[in-house]
Amino acid sequence: MTGADVRDLDPGDGRSATPSVARVTAWRSINAAPAAGLPALEPSRNQLAADWPEIAEHLHEGVVVCGPDGTVRHVSPTARRLLPEVVVGGTLAALEQLTSGDPHLRRHGRRLRVRQVPLSAGRSCWYVEDVSDHEKRTEELAAERTRSAFLTTVGDKLGNPLHPDRAAAAVVRLAVPTLADVAVLVLAPRSGRARWWRARQDADETPTVDRGVLAATELPPAIVESLRGTSPHTVDWLVEQAIDAGWLPGVSAAEVAARLVPLPGRDAPVGVLLVARGAGGRYGENDLDLVRAFAARAGAALTTALLYREQAEVADMLQASLLPVEPAPAPGVQWGTAYRPAQAGLRIGGDFYGSHRLPDGGSVFFLGDVSGKGVEAAVFTGQLRQCLHALHRVEQQPARLLRLLNDALLETTLAHGQGRFATMVLGVVRPHRDGGLGLTLAGGGHLPPLVLRASGEVEQLPLNGMLIGVVPDPRIGQVTTRLAPGETCLLYSDGVTEARGGRRGEELLGTDRLVQALGGCHRMPAPALAERIEQVTCEWLAQRDHDDIAVLALRATGVGGRPQRHLHAVPAVTEPAPEATDR
Repeated sequence: MTGADVRDLDPGDGRSATPSVARVTAWRSINAAPAAGLPALEPSRNQLAADWPEIAEHLHEGVVVCGPDGTVRHVSPTARRLLPEVVVGGTLAALEQLTSGDPHLRRHGRRLRVRQVPLSAGRSCWYVEDVSDHEKRTEELAAERTRSAFLTTVGDKLGNPLHPDRAAAAVVRLAVPTLADVAVLVLAPRSGRARWWRARQDADETPTVDRGVLAATELPPAIVESLRGTSPHTVDWLVEQAIDAGWLPGVSAAEVAARLVPLPGRDAPVGVLLVARGAGGRYGENDLDLVRAFAARAGAALTTALLYREQAEVADMLQASLLPVEPAPAPGVQWGTAYRPAQAGLRIGGDFYGSHRLPDGGSVFFLGDVSGKGVEAAVFTGQLRQCLHALHRVEQQPARLLRLLNDALLETTLAHGQGRFATMVLGVVRPHRDGGLGLTLAGGGHLPPLVLRASGEVEQLPLNGMLIGVVPDPRIGQVTTRLAPGETCLLYSDGVTEARGGRRGEELLGTDRLVQALGGCHRMPAPALAERIEQVTCEWLAQRDHDDIAVLALRATGVGGRPQRHLHAVPAVTEPAPEATDR
């Protein structure tokens, strides 16, 4: 290789070599006259000019070329369609506003995006693009995201309230201001009255909520029709009716646009939502779609809250029917009771007590404990009490009455396959002329009663027997005793004696500690004594888990049947009571 061969090559140090005249001439000749079968390396200017209109026709953007003086030299077909006022030989007056920095134009109902690219020799090229459809899709996507976020928030807010009043207040509060300036929710009438809630947009942008009640006959006709499931936005004079009802104060009908949407319920609308906008506001189809979607969620939340309220009312009624009933007043008898179920949240359990008046002036009284805890045990106690309520009318002798109860429970448990049983003390008390009380008690596997004598002695009656509801013809114990005025008989469940406490929390309270706790309590009225037993038991438990606790005390009040007035009233001294006998 000679020096001439490398004279025109790039030295590789960043400097450009100067080509020889012969090489330049040869290169131009190749481009001017290519060899046969080989394409030209660079198209001629005339060829580009000929192809340019066809190429520009298919460009996505329109092209406008201007000279150094701003005169339009070329306008592509796309640019002519977007900017018909821009012509060759004219100026770019239509694009003057772009000098402010805003790259967007609005022309002929379309939104255009324009960008300028400088060319050589002071020329410039403007690219014009129609972005109307793109921005419309972007705006629709943003609006849909906003609606979705709003409905998500609505779902979260309405998923918590289980009380109808709180749910209704949340509905109208969420509707303002996204859906309306004023939102009114009217629930379906109940017992001839309809409750309503209203939210209004205040000056500080915080919606205020108020409420009221209307008689069903005073509801606006549009509300009544909507509650029947008719299409609410076709009802005439809706705004006028809302103004007459007092829901849109201080406005005229011409200034307000309103719509009415039913809130779907189980079988019929659970309520109606009225939304209203002022200051020339209107509701388009998209707005109504959002209101309907909101109403569907609001209806579901209100239906759930109302269903929960109905179930809660039924549960309260059932619980009230299963709670122990306070003993009926009886001549010469002062009653005292205490009750604490194992599951405090249910308020019911397996312990029960009560009494029924007899035609001869006496009373049948009882205290018992069924197997199990909670709702099932409470239902069984309800069945047992219903049996006693019916059987005491045909039999007043305690032992025979307890056997009849055993037969009835056996029939019930076998029919339902429950296998439940109960322990019980059942007695009959009759007043004596001297102010004392005669007691006859029958026992069915329950803890023996305690008697607080006037001397302060605590006597345990020797009462025993078999469980109730287990076997036919069980052995039933029976004992008779007498209470002098001021003396008390105490019945209690095993939730008292089997309460676990002490240092390690495993020691039973037991009968001995119970008797010791009763020392000095013989002057207490029956209610105070029952409360005392509950207090001692709870202190021993120290907030630990426990079984159902029930206490029933009956005290002889003396001649005339007047109850003791004071906690430590001194009863009259009477002869000692006869010893109890076991039958």
